[in-house]
Amino acid sequence: MMVLVWLAIAIALGFFEMHHLAFFALFGAVGAIAGALVAVVAPDAIALQVAIAIVVTVIGVVAARPYVSRAFEHRRGGGRVAHGVHGGLVGEQAITLDQVGDVHDAGHVRLSGERWLAVSEAGPIPANTKVLVMGVRGTTLLVWPVGGDGLPGIGPAGGGAEGAADGSES
Repeated sequence: MMVLVWLAIAIALGFFEMHHLAFFALFGAVGAIAGALVAVVAPDAIALQVAIAIVVTVIGVVAARPYVSRAFEHRRGGGRVAHGVHGGLVGEQAITLDQVGDVHDAGHVRLSGERWLAVSEAGPIPANTKVLVMGVRGTTLLVWPVGGDGLPGIGPAGGGAEGAADGSES
């Protein structure tokens, strides 16, 4: 019976890992499989099963996770991981996947290998245009074309409202 419990835990953690790809649940799943193997040999030794599962999980996270994470990021194209989602995205460059307009005509951009909803206050931006992330509103990126005239300030210091409308300094 405990073998099935451990396998169910491993499967659940495997599905969780496929969604998040942080490589913590992966090693929890490996630990659960180790617990299942112990349950096959010693079905009444629940404490031993738990101990083995925990030890295998901790060893995997501490010893193997850094290597697995690096190998995975290298295969995905080496995109940077943003620290603190909003702060990490502002200032990054992306590419438009379709036309990006205002809030009533939102489009999509590709940023670090992911597809994001995006809007522009600079007017319509055609597909395959490099853009700069100027801000984040919920799950929507506010973008500006790279090389666009009158590029507003970025982040809290600029507030996005510097400069005159014609791009000249005041």
